Amino acid sequence: MRAAELQLSVALDAATSLEAAAPPPPKIRVERLVKRFGTFAAVDGISVDIAPGEFFVIVGPSGCGKTTLLRILAGLEEPTSGTIAIAPNDAGRPTNSMVFQGDSIFPWMSVYDNAAYGLAMRRRSKAEIAERVRPLLETTGLWRFRDRYPHQLSGGMRQRVSICRAFANDPDILLMDEPFSALDEQNKMLLHQELLRIWEETKKTVVFITHSVDEAVTLSDRIMVMTAHPGRSKAILDNPFGRPRDVVALRGDPVYGAFVFRIWEYLREEVRAAKLQEQEEGEA
Repeated sequence: MRAAELQLSVALDAATSLEAAAPPPPKIRVERLVKRFGTFAAVDGISVDIAPGEFFVIVGPSGCGKTTLLRILAGLEEPTSGTIAIAPNDAGRPTNSMVFQGDSIFPWMSVYDNAAYGLAMRRRSKAEIAERVRPLLETTGLWRFRDRYPHQLSGGMRQRVSICRAFANDPDILLMDEPFSALDEQNKMLLHQELLRIWEETKKTVVFITHSVDEAVTLSDRIMVMTAHPGRSKAILDNPFGRPRDVVALRGDPVYGAFVFRIWEYLREEVRAAKLQEQEEGEA
């Protein structure tokens, strides 16, 4: 092979290698996002890219704009300025589903009908609904309770129904606003494991809001730490733990404690600032 041809071949191989190594375009791109309520800035200049299939967790003190940011992603609030771009989803699939803090299932519907609600609203056939809903109810231990109503369930079981409904609807993006905050530690850890198991199977893009650093480390691929209001991005950290992930064994890893401490170092002054703001507002 002549020298020129050899150089061209090497260049093409290098370009192909770089193309293969290039990350996919983001599923969600947030650029210079601002949200104001009158003169109050809830979110101030946040920019972040979230990859397809990423489990992205946002943690920060109370009042830092976490839920406002999630509501903007869900289309429930309009930004004051800045942009959000979401890559097109597959035809016939909803862009997102949201799991709220606390109970959000219908008290007059059975477990099965609650889990099937999104699909029923999209007029899917009974066969397709059963094909999607039953495996999720089985995975979360709810199948034998499928004919029961919410008042007959524990808080943890009701939240599992909410998660099943969100996954059954097969959205491109799953938005979760502190879904486990009202649960005791044992139920929380069980649901963490179940959520991770379902996510491993579906690889949905997840944006998850929490106050809990332990929860953020347990679930995430990356963690964004937000400042006290106005809410800004203080740091974005890669989670050092691989997958699949055992939520109990994880806590025995020395790296776990070190990583939790690192996040708390970022959060400490923001939590103090948030409490000072609360005190000043209370005295005003």
